[in-house]
Amino acid sequence: MTSGRRALISVSDKRGIVELARDLVAAGFEIISTGGTAGVLSGAGIPVTEAAEVTGFPEILGGRVKTLHPHIHGAILARLDREDQVEELDRRGIIPFELVVVNLYPFEETISREGVTVAEAVENIDIGGPTMVRAAAKNHAHVAIVVNPGRYGDLVEEIKAKGRLSPETRRNLAAEAFAHTAAYDAMIASYFNDLPDVISDLYPRSLSLPMSREQILRYGENPQQSAAFYAKPGQKSGLAAARQLQGKELSFNNLNDLNAAWELVKEFAKPTAVAVKHANPCGVGSAVTPADAYRLAFDADPVSIFGGVLALNRPVDGDAAAEMVKIFLEVIAAPHFTEEALQILAAKKDVRLLLMPPDTDPNDSYDLRKVAGGFLIQSIDREAVDVSRGEVVTGRKPTPEEWRDLNFAQTVVKHIRSNAIVLAKNEQTVGVGAGQMSRIGAARIALAQAGGKASASVLGSDAFFPFPDTVEEAAKAGISAIVQPGGSLKDQESVEVCNRYNIAMVLTGRRYFKH
Repeated sequence: MTSGRRALISVSDKRGIVELARDLVAAGFEIISTGGTAGVLSGAGIPVTEAAEVTGFPEILGGRVKTLHPHIHGAILARLDREDQVEELDRRGIIPFELVVVNLYPFEETISREGVTVAEAVENIDIGGPTMVRAAAKNHAHVAIVVNPGRYGDLVEEIKAKGRLSPETRRNLAAEAFAHTAAYDAMIASYFNDLPDVISDLYPRSLSLPMSREQILRYGENPQQSAAFYAKPGQKSGLAAARQLQGKELSFNNLNDLNAAWELVKEFAKPTAVAVKHANPCGVGSAVTPADAYRLAFDADPVSIFGGVLALNRPVDGDAAAEMVKIFLEVIAAPHFTEEALQILAAKKDVRLLLMPPDTDPNDSYDLRKVAGGFLIQSIDREAVDVSRGEVVTGRKPTPEEWRDLNFAQTVVKHIRSNAIVLAKNEQTVGVGAGQMSRIGAARIALAQAGGKASASVLGSDAFFPFPDTVEEAAKAGISAIVQPGGSLKDQESVEVCNRYNIAMVLTGRRYFKH
């Protein structure tokens, strides 16, 4: 077999590649390269052999074919522990590669550009690159594959110290390489499935989710748990596209609570503030101005909002900020902060301020949850709440104000853990009962929290009343109107209690379980 150490280098991301190649040449490697990479290395004074000289065949089809050749892939895939394969390499004049350094065409960056065409995306689908990566990863017993520029420094140090890369290092590099090509293909599949004229299976037999790590978090829900934040590559909306203006790094719980707050506040057309604690809304208010909306959210539960996450669907101005600095908030998220607001909030240097982007991703419509051994996936309920489409089943109909507050209450209910009961009055939550094992338990919590505010408020429920006991409790507290899905065998018993106390009841046929 012809002797010599060979490295194949063909990279789209050229960070650190000149330094790596220079160190490899110093370690006795011959560098084989392609197109643009060869030009960069040659321009830096590094001796490099073009892949076309190795294959004896020029790049064709405008560069679409350049490394798909036996003299490249034979040199990558040969098992050097088999005498017959070593002899075949010798016979054909093929020198094996010890190191392959490849990263792929910038598909993610391409599809992230505004106005990119499908044709442009297609031209940035790498073919030769993934083939070389997978070939080298398969043959990691004899070849090291490097796809991550962040690895270059450690690899050079190991080669200098030990002469070559260890089997353990090659195996770790192979695992990273397979993950790299898997994510690349998943991203391409996701892009095509999201095209408007592509008809794809809503729930395909196999599911690939392209995700890139955005951040290692300090810990998970508790300090003994590790955590990280992943996002869909090229994401332009939602938490992944938010810009932090101030404050400490976001934690796992911050992000989870912020998602709950943001998903709810987006439901409202009027200026609205949503305070969330432990993934449940603790105070929600809608008003004419952001400052007034915040005051309503604060007054709804002045105790629970402390240390909570706050989201607004309107810009935070000076008046709103002046109210917010009066207490400790973990996160404030909004589509904009005025300069005056930023100056005021700067006094609370630890509070995280998040600038939320507009929602521009129509394909962000699935909810994914981990269960033992797998995942559950479902469509997100994006249907706007409209209780006016329901049926009034009592003698008294809701007043216009009650219709408004019933819709408000049921919108909040949609985002609260089941069993859920929400009391609302004048577009403000006055009592919230969340995550209880029984509906009457959730109602009692909401009514106790509301106290005297329960009188003349309305009640929303995420599911039907299996017994009339919740209505009885509501009547004692002075509730004036109730909205619920209906569908219980004992609906009529609840209706009779409402009629007895002159309470209006609306059945919507829309259940809002949230587990």
